Amino acid sequence: MDYKQLIIRGISYSQTQSGAYALLLEHEETHIKLPVVIGNFEAQSISLGLEKDIHPPRPLTHDLFTKFIVSANYELVSVIIYQIVDGVFFSNINFKNKANDEELILDARTSDAVAMAVRFDAPIFTTQQVLSEAGILLELEDVAKEEQSFSETVQSEDTLKSLSMEELQKLLEEAVKEEDYDTALEIQEEIKRRKKKID
Repeated sequence: MDYKQLIIRGISYSQTQSGAYALLLEHEETHIKLPVVIGNFEAQSISLGLEKDIHPPRPLTHDLFTKFIVSANYELVSVIIYQIVDGVFFSNINFKNKANDEELILDARTSDAVAMAVRFDAPIFTTQQVLSEAGILLELEDVAKEEQSFSETVQSEDTLKSLSMEELQKLLEEAVKEEDYDTALEIQEEIKRRKKKID
């Protein structure tokens, strides 16, 4: 089957469901976006998987499963979002045994599949049918709004900009300790922005 590769464009607060987030995947060639509604825990887990610099004090469920896969001598090869039924996406995680190349395919929620894929830097694919049924083509203005809502967290950007690097570092450590990963990611972004300016 001719699969279409998707890239992660961001995570924003869901406009349709309270307390949920929207994971925005995009087919790079056509710029068609695939919005997937996910829970708070999965949103944090995907964000942490993308942000390699932040390590929670104790392993999250997806980190634990990642360690198990590696220990069992498997690797995660790809994730395929193969269908959508009544607004629910269905996905498979494809594994391969490093010793004998034996393949293993597991059914998974799309949010879990993506959280695992980012930990292995594995590609995410979908079918043309899923893109046709659930894909949307956002205008540039809408994309800007998506990016703006992605940066809205507990700490406002203005507050972070007024803090010193030492204060930011302390705040980051506290956020990780308290397992408030949304805030930790926001602080991390501010630290990175400042380091880029110095470089």
